[in-house]
Formats: sequence, structure tokens, C-alpha cells
Amino acid sequence: MKTLKKNILLIIIFSIAMGLLETIVVVYLRKIYYPEGFKFPLVIIPSAILQVEIMREFCTLVMLISIAFITGKNKLQGFSYFLLSFAVWDIVYYIGLKLILNWPDSFLTWDILFLIPIPWIGPVVAPFISSLSMIILSLSLLFFRERFDNFKIKLIEWLLIYLGAVLIFISFIWDYTSILISRNLFSKIFSFNQVEIQNITLNYMPSNYNWTLFILGLISIYLSILLFIKRYLYLTKS
Repeated sequence: MKTLKKNILLIIIFSIAMGLLETIVVVYLRKIYYPEGFKFPLVIIPSAILQVEIMREFCTLVMLISIAFITGKNKLQGFSYFLLSFAVWDIVYYIGLKLILNWPDSFLTWDILFLIPIPWIGPVVAPFISSLSMIILSLSLLFFRERFDNFKIKLIEWLLIYLGAVLIFISFIWDYTSILISRNLFSKIFSFNQVEIQNITLNYMPSNYNWTLFILGLISIYLSILLFIKRYLYLTKS
């Protein structure tokens, strides 16, 4: 347990540093492209810079995954540490933006969350809640794995976790994807000729976040947590 707490602390410290680094990079980008403050619709960003930004996001994910699986002794721990590192990184990122740029104006302010594989868009409160849920899930997995040598997640519990993650992901891409589908452009999202898609992106004003899918995703994840906690607490009493 002492080693576990030490590893959790180191992961948190690393993720805080990564989150602040992310904040600094975004501060530079917004000072250049959004001197009046970030808002929709988006401004035109050179294609080369956009590609670099996508590469930066990919490298960030690689770093968070790498430190998680280096720290974890097995796949379950690696997965848990990744959830923890990603969540802390994301929360610190938004805290950093608030402290430096006084943005977002509120938890309901819209933001571009990710660009891989297509833009994730939603009010800031959604990724914030998602990150808090990831922390709860990761710490539950880590402490129960440490407490019980035979600790395993059942298939139904894994399915609930993955279902929740998929539902939340769909909620983030729902509005933007709906526009592409309505204009028969979704099939072109991975094509080389994206002029039409870029025009839509530059005129895009988010208006419809699918809270139903988001809430169902959270329920699915928390149901999984309750199932394995209840199961092992019952074994303890037995």
C-alpha cells in the first residue's frame, strides 16, 4: 500500500506538470489566433499548424499512456494509472487556463476538447465531470487490486465501463458529426480534400450537446464501479 500511494503521488505530480505544459502551449496559441479571447466560430489556422496541433495531442496521449504502463505492474494497474494521469492532466489544464486567461467564463462555456480522430466539442463541465469520474474509477481499481490479490473485473463490468466511455465519446462528437452527416460529408472526414469540411468548421457554432448520452455513459461507468465494490465488500464480510 505504501508503494501504491507513492506511485499515485508521482503520477499526480507528473500529470500536473503535463497539464500546466498543455496550458502554456494553448495560451501561446490563443494569444496568436484569438487575441480577443477564444470563442466560436473558429478562426482560420494554417493547415500546417493544424497538423502540428494534432501531432501534439497524439504525443501527449503517448506520454500519458507510457508513464502509466511504466508505473503499473500489470495491465489493470497500467489502465488505472492512465485514467488517473489523463484526468489530473485535463483538470489542471482547465484550472491553468482559468488562472492565466480567466477562461472559461463558466462551466457551460463551449470548448474544443480534442481533434483526434475528429473534433470533440462540448461545454467545459462535461470533460470536468468525466475527469472526476475517471479519478474515482482509477483509484477504486488501484486500491481494490492492492487490497485483494485475486481482484478481477468481470466481463459485464468491463462492458459497462467501455459502454460508458463510448457513450460519452459520442456525446462529444454528436453535434459536429450530425452536421457533417446532414450534409453528406462524414465520409470525407478522412479524405485529403477537406475544403468543404473546413468551411463548415470555420462557420460552426455549437448549440446542441447530447446530455442524455453523457448521463447514460456516467451511469454505466458508476454502475460498474458499484458492482465490483459490492462484490468484494461482500467477500470481505464473508
